[in-house]
Amino acid sequence: MAAPAKQTFGIPWPELNDGLFYTDVVSSSDSGLTLIEFYSSKYKNSAPLQGWLQRIQNGQITVDGTVTTGPSTRFSDGSRLVYHRLPWKEPDAPYLLEVLYEDDDMIAVNKPSGLQVLPGGLFQQRTVLSQLQWRVRKKTSSVASQGKHPVPVHRLGRGTSGILLCAKTKLAKTRLAMYFADGTSIIGGNRNSKEESKTVRKITKVYRALVHGILEQDEVIINQPIGIVRYPGVAKGLYVASPSGKQALSKVDVLVRDLQENRSMIKVEIQSGRPHQIRIHLSFIGHPLVGDPLYVSGGQPRSVDSEFVDESFAHDGCVIIP
Repeated sequence: MAAPAKQTFGIPWPELNDGLFYTDVVSSSDSGLTLIEFYSSKYKNSAPLQGWLQRIQNGQITVDGTVTTGPSTRFSDGSRLVYHRLPWKEPDAPYLLEVLYEDDDMIAVNKPSGLQVLPGGLFQQRTVLSQLQWRVRKKTSSVASQGKHPVPVHRLGRGTSGILLCAKTKLAKTRLAMYFADGTSIIGGNRNSKEESKTVRKITKVYRALVHGILEQDEVIINQPIGIVRYPGVAKGLYVASPSGKQALSKVDVLVRDLQENRSMIKVEIQSGRPHQIRIHLSFIGHPLVGDPLYVSGGQPRSVDSEFVDESFAHDGCVIIP
């Protein structure tokens, strides 16, 4: 008997996305500034002076709903400024998602490596969220789609493949988020060991990964805080192993030891959900993930020339597999 065909969905990505709109409401401290003074000082990291001049002259900025091309235009307290970042072609990404389970409240999909879950950086449209929203619009009328709010309730790194749970309603999102929170609450250290032993998690996160080196122990518990440090090219900072960071706990079990290739296939269960936790924890114990472009032994980033670093460098992790 033939196996049932896999159910997939997805719409090929448009050539260009829709661009982005950034809104500012002018405060009293900025009242009286010219348009070029406001943008070139407040967002100087986004573009140099000449870049903002070009954007203004291109008609990409409105003041209180009116396109304004004069860089010397002044505005008052409470004015609404909107900058339109023009559409661009996002980097290549897969678009098909395999449905593993679905009911009226949730859908579980197999997220492929290379697809970002939520908008960020260069990926604003080529995301799981976009495909979920497009699917709802395609399957239902505008009236029937009311109350439908498909959204992932947790994240997997862009380079990570695996099961992604997505809520289809606001209520389902709230409930699922609560279940995920229940699974990480003991990390706070407010429960004693007796209470922890009675904890039953509704959701458990388990991953498989390929790492450099041979782990000697069959089981390893990694209890290393994760914090943020400044890093060139990453505006909001980079997550690293840090004594002053938030608590994070990972349980590692060795599945296969490949002595010839000097690699180990492992299973990782995380009881917290810090960004890049698996990548950081495995590198912290001296076994970085195979193919990780960023983290090296010690849970720290490799030293690189900032000229060659961009925001996406911190989000690539292409070795965690289902």
